[in-house]
Amino acid sequence: MKYALVTGGSRGIGRQCCLKLASMGCNILINYVSNSEAAQKVKSEVEGLGVKCELLQFDVADAEQVRTVLGAWIEANKESLIEVLVNNAGIRKDNLMFWMSDEEWHSVVDTSLDGAFYVTGMVVKEMMAAKRGRVINMVSLSGIKGIAGQVNYSAAKAGVIGFTKALAQECAKKKVTVNAVAPGFIETDMTEGLDQDMLKRTVPMGRFGRAEEVADLVGFLASESASYITGEVISINGGL
Repeated sequence: MKYALVTGGSRGIGRQCCLKLASMGCNILINYVSNSEAAQKVKSEVEGLGVKCELLQFDVADAEQVRTVLGAWIEANKESLIEVLVNNAGIRKDNLMFWMSDEEWHSVVDTSLDGAFYVTGMVVKEMMAAKRGRVINMVSLSGIKGIAGQVNYSAAKAGVIGFTKALAQECAKKKVTVNAVAPGFIETDMTEGLDQDMLKRTVPMGRFGRAEEVADLVGFLASESASYITGEVISINGGL
């Protein structure tokens, strides 16, 4: 049984990734932390596409929770393989460096960077043993160029980019690809509260992207058509 695990899969880009991968025939594992109602709704949408779906509630930043919940699923489903992993979980706590608290720094870095390490570590060994798999890490324009007020988010996503490139080299001989997707401004709850009219003027295409467009790119990277692409960071940002 082929499964795709999407962390932070109950909303925004994560939700659309779940639906896209389900439409490609993958059974879906939706990771979420607290919003059970939203996760259940996505589960119903996924199952409506004719595939299996399970919910895995754990905080990716908590190594013990990852080992307990995800480890238990792997142990109970030895006939199945998590063949696609989308490390999408992430949070923003923007502030200028001068005023940024330790909590604002660590919560953002721990979720994106530590989370990618903990979750990938649980599934990539099985991928390599099976000699097939796709790891797709959600990064950001912020991690490529840096954005004022986001030293924590920029540092976290830049770290995941380095993680992606190094792991890709370790996994390539086992036919496991590791890539990153770097969205710019995408219409999700993560961009609520931003001055969209002002920011759209900085985008050559003059608009924010849609979560479905990011999910389509993730779907391509998860497909057989992308089997010779690894260690790459692919931007989807309207020309920024």
